[in-house]
Amino acid sequence: MADEHAIEQALAVFSVETPSWGYGDSGTRFGVFPQPGRPRDVFEKLEDAAEVNRLTGAAAGVALHFPWDAVADYAELRACAEGHGLHIGAVNPNLFQDDDYKLGSITNPDARVRRKALAHLLECVEIARALGSSAQSLWFADGTNYAGQDDIGGRRERMLDCLMELYAALPYEQELLVEYKPFEPAFYATDIPDWGSALLICQQLGERARVLIDLGHHLHGTNVEQIVSQLAAVERLGGLHFNNRKYADDDLIVGSTNPFELFLIFCELIGSGRALPRLTIDQSHNVEAKVEAMVLSVVNLQEAYAKALRVDRVALAARQLEGDVLGGHEVLLAAYNSDVRPLCAKVREARSAAADPIAELRSSGYLAQAAERRAATAPITRKART
Repeated sequence: MADEHAIEQALAVFSVETPSWGYGDSGTRFGVFPQPGRPRDVFEKLEDAAEVNRLTGAAAGVALHFPWDAVADYAELRACAEGHGLHIGAVNPNLFQDDDYKLGSITNPDARVRRKALAHLLECVEIARALGSSAQSLWFADGTNYAGQDDIGGRRERMLDCLMELYAALPYEQELLVEYKPFEPAFYATDIPDWGSALLICQQLGERARVLIDLGHHLHGTNVEQIVSQLAAVERLGGLHFNNRKYADDDLIVGSTNPFELFLIFCELIGSGRALPRLTIDQSHNVEAKVEAMVLSVVNLQEAYAKALRVDRVALAARQLEGDVLGGHEVLLAAYNSDVRPLCAKVREARSAAADPIAELRSSGYLAQAAERRAATAPITRKART
């Protein structure tokens, strides 16, 4: 049987990054739905992230997105995060909103646009250095919608040229996390469509380039936990972006639609025998309350991890060796069906967090106070770096 004390120790150091973009207003393709108390700049996003960390005890890292989170003084931003008991997680360059990127960023047939995209990537390396971040998290919307629109092989070569220049400029303490997505916004050929394509790029760049898995970036029926296992085996698993999907990149709350998949992913992470990779929530909730949704996401991750830690590995290995098909499955189900909520609550309390984070958030008055404070104060005038 799994050692409960060892499980408690593992849970005590479990940590996940929350995304700055998950605290601001968002919505659907049809509109954005503003919420009371929404943060007006990255400093207020850090306030909300600090509250999530206070409640869960497991979310001290905050991933940032640029230029969305750009400021004039990055030393001030870093000091603000540290003052909240936080640290800056991965830096995420934005190469999909500028009009110049209509036909791609680093794969664009126009050399001027590629240079512009590369300049932003290099700028983010310097931003990360100033913030103490150790990773560049790269997702590209680049792709084509029609056959003949562009040369597929040529686009790959342009991408590699830019990424090699970026990798050469990367300080030793930073790594590149390369994400993939099979479709959207490109529908004929996405330039990094799957984990194999991302892995090939990483292998060409160097050992500090690793694949980032986003749970929403897969076709229906994809065995994501198998991808986790494959990449971990060759030491190219850079991290995971956690969300949930019903159809595609829905960005639903982690564990909300397929909690068993989440459990199985942690089973593979633990079974690899390696330290957990970078774990980041990547959600942009559209109708649910942002801070509460983020708290629930962290709690769901803690519980999925605790259940995976409860798997009787000795019994599982024995059933597999015997060829006992359902026996091995039942070992996993025994752990998955166990109630880990009391254990997670105990660990959170030991970390001076909340036994019931959602109940504590609702009773604390934090959300009402934030809404009142942010509505009553003068508009923010901090100048963003351009």
